[in-house]
Amino acid sequence: MTLLTWNHTCTVGVKAMDDQHGILMDTINELRLALVSGGDRNRMSAVLKRLIDFARQHFASEERLMEQSGFPGLDAHRAEHERMLEQLRASAQRAQNGLDVQMRPLLCALRDGFIGHIGGPDQEYGPWLNQRGVF
Repeated sequence: MTLLTWNHTCTVGVKAMDDQHGILMDTINELRLALVSGGDRNRMSAVLKRLIDFARQHFASEERLMEQSGFPGLDAHRAEHERMLEQLRASAQRAQNGLDVQMRPLLCALRDGFIGHIGGPDQEYGPWLNQRGVF
């Protein structure tokens, strides 16, 4: 799995969300580096926990902005966030319980999900918020 790198498709046009997307991307990359460098289960579990905590905060921030602006796709967006968090929680739970976690498939799913989410559903709220003065 290659490192995630920032490019124009990652930009939604809302600075706070773009900054948070960068942090999420860096954390996914840190998890990848822990895997390829032979990091132990505790290190990967800690990074995964940090990723979950920050993703939860980020999703709440996005949802709050969408709710405040009356974004019509909020319910579907919120459901997508919950699906992504559940996938992360299940993997973290398995790692904490000492069960086998297939990190490479998880990282690929995170990468694809992250890029797909920012390149898809997140692109819908950026212009909506921009039209309402949120940049």
